[in-house]
Amino acid sequence: MKKLSFLLIFSLLLFTACKKDHVDATSTQTLQTSINDMASSLTTIEQIKFNEALYILKTFGVEAEGDVNELKALGQLINGKKVPEILSLADQVAQKNGIEWASTAPPSLGEMNIFGDETAKESDPNDVRASSLSIATQLTGDAGYGATSMQIIPRLVDNAGKPIAFTGAGLETTLEVFSNGVKLSTAKNLMQDNNFRGFNLKFSSLLASKIVDNKIDITVSVKTTAKTFKMSKIGLDVNPSALKVPEVPKTDSTMVVQDPNAVIDPNNPTGTTTGTVTDPNATTTPTQPKQPTADPKSTVSKFLNNVSSQNLKAAFDSSSNPSWGSYESFSNPTSGFGAVKNVSVKNITTNATNPNAASVNATYDVTDKNGRTTSLKATFGLKSVNGEWKISSYKINP
Repeated sequence: MKKLSFLLIFSLLLFTACKKDHVDATSTQTLQTSINDMASSLTTIEQIKFNEALYILKTFGVEAEGDVNELKALGQLINGKKVPEILSLADQVAQKNGIEWASTAPPSLGEMNIFGDETAKESDPNDVRASSLSIATQLTGDAGYGATSMQIIPRLVDNAGKPIAFTGAGLETTLEVFSNGVKLSTAKNLMQDNNFRGFNLKFSSLLASKIVDNKIDITVSVKTTAKTFKMSKIGLDVNPSALKVPEVPKTDSTMVVQDPNAVIDPNNPTGTTTGTVTDPNATTTPTQPKQPTADPKSTVSKFLNNVSSQNLKAAFDSSSNPSWGSYESFSNPTSGFGAVKNVSVKNITTNATNPNAASVNATYDVTDKNGRTTSLKATFGLKSVNGEWKISSYKINP
């Protein structure tokens, strides 16, 4: 009898010892088992907050499409972590995404289960009964040149189109932004009641070259326990002046570029001529570098005219700017000067000049092939190359 009791106690101790206190993401099964082991040592309230933290991380802390991929990404994120580390990480993710959630706050997201149990509970706050979804949009943040963002507010409504009342939910809400059928961005948040503030879409987060006709389409979905509501709005206007335009890399006009085709003497890699024996009676005249005779403004003017007429080879040949890379990169129809349809020059002035370098300011309007016009103030750096001015740097000014 004593032996049997000893065996039972030993088995219980062995079972307890095998319980994991950290996440094991070797497989989906070990992930679920380790999470269950960790939760079993917590109080009921702590278990709810732990599940909420896992949901926050799975929904907002990883980039993946679909529940299976999200679960795998979550496992990689929290592998080896213990409960306090997971709660701390969830706090950081919630704060970064503007979600009103904290690991130290009372339970607020209902019955969360990251492994896909969507069965409605009798008191499940996420089992919100609604008829459909409505979306309100409003341009915001006018900084003197038009709106800089768009506020997008979804509401769950009844059959009459009136917002329904609910609290204490944690409804996964997703915003997708498109232009001409191409997805530009995705954002997620939690709708906890129908006072949800929605999404603030900053135009500066949208790449100008991806926007067609200065319009976007949006789709918002809200996931309740029983149903996912979805609604789209098509052809919403955006402010082209506030869209993101990549900056042209700055280049030091004094930088010396090594010709990759140059032949280097291995016995004299620096090209110096020290130690050369010369005839002391010989009369030598130092060779002066050929100085440009043309006005550097004319080089910039020809460059802009060639870009405007899409004579990009001539425009590229008038430059010696490492930032523009190869001709293929320079003439790229998406990210290079190949995207330009027309250039309308307003003013060109020489800022500074000496025999070897010059600086020219230019003000002009650029119209791209989508019909969008942007006013630019730019400074062109030029250097003397074999008696000709070549554009060696380019900077867009505020």
